[in-house]
Amino acid sequence: MTSMRKSTRFLIAALLVFLIAGCTNGNNTSLPTSGVQSSESPPAVSTDVPSTSSSESPPSNSSNNESPGNVPSTSPISSIEPVSMGKVTALRLANFKSGWAGGEGWIARTDDGGKSWKTQLQHKYIVNQLFALNDQQAWATLDIGDSKSLRLLHTSNGGKKWTEAGNVPNRAFLHFVNSNEAFSGNARTTDGGKTWVKLPVPSALAGDAYFHDHSNGWAVTQGKDKFSFTRTTDGGKTWRSVMTRTTVAPATGAVIRSAGKNNAWVELIGDSGMTQTSYSLFHTIDGGKSWIPVLAHSGAGSGPAPGYESGKETKVPANMGSGPGALYVVNTQVAFMGGQCMACDLTNTMGKTTDGGKTWINLKGAFPGYGPQQIAAADANHIWWINTDNAEPSVMYTSSDGGKHWNKVHTFDKPKQT
Repeated sequence: MTSMRKSTRFLIAALLVFLIAGCTNGNNTSLPTSGVQSSESPPAVSTDVPSTSSSESPPSNSSNNESPGNVPSTSPISSIEPVSMGKVTALRLANFKSGWAGGEGWIARTDDGGKSWKTQLQHKYIVNQLFALNDQQAWATLDIGDSKSLRLLHTSNGGKKWTEAGNVPNRAFLHFVNSNEAFSGNARTTDGGKTWVKLPVPSALAGDAYFHDHSNGWAVTQGKDKFSFTRTTDGGKTWRSVMTRTTVAPATGAVIRSAGKNNAWVELIGDSGMTQTSYSLFHTIDGGKSWIPVLAHSGAGSGPAPGYESGKETKVPANMGSGPGALYVVNTQVAFMGGQCMACDLTNTMGKTTDGGKTWINLKGAFPGYGPQQIAAADANHIWWINTDNAEPSVMYTSSDGGKHWNKVHTFDKPKQT
């Protein structure tokens, strides 16, 4: 009897083991518990932030204050086949060692000063811009084919996971002041990009307006044979001219950056001709009461720099190259400006100021590449510089001594042939 009971218990135990084994995963792998994928397969964009739509139009350079709402979203971004990195179209550093680069179909991160890059995101769009508050919080805009809006992505964990955050309703310079508030031209969001409102701006703008914060903004207006720098301190409700200057060459565009509520760097783009483009750069540190003429660049084919007569700009420093490259402002004293010579073999050069524009230093180093420049800097000494081309690989150089010496740290994959 005892032997029979032992045999029965053994059979029951064996049956239970068999049943339990049959309920488990046969290859003994568990389902993932988070949205972060392994480094072998970069994460696709998460769509856990819902996209909303509105019939209202995105903001334009007008003075009304209606809300543009959100641009209707296209189909969700999904995982696609791996792509080579190719041409770099956007760059942003968090510090001299860490930052992001983006291009057609990819976003990548470096943590060793650009020597190596890890692809974090693969998609099917071109990265238009990158912006970072620190090494964890960053945003990217994607060109989704809409002529007025860009898809906005966000990461809060250094790029391990990117999520859709909304749509930016224009193509101006995007900058966040905290994790929720951002400005792009005259559009403002306070919910991380889900919704946007328009801030009033003057008419006859040259380029985009720029808001440093919700109260302080800058704009360039163009009139007959003159231009004006205007400023608001009440969120665009009122604008006043802080400098008006006659000009032989009209301002065909403007780039504005700010490193403080009373600070503005204003680049004016002039005429172009014979692969040359004239431009000028001005700087104020006192809210527009006084302006430093930082650069005045003219050309035989492009004419005088905006705000100057031919021959009258010789007392103002000139950058190298025959046209403007990228402008990168570090703070109220330090700014970098690229130069480009499209008729030269070594196309790309760079200059800087470390005293707010009182003096200008043309840096050593000239490198090839006939595409847009990407410049970023942590301070006056630590600089990232990527030069691009449609047929050749993008190449990254860095300097730790303010541009006296440059190190070639990375060559990106050759651009895809179309």
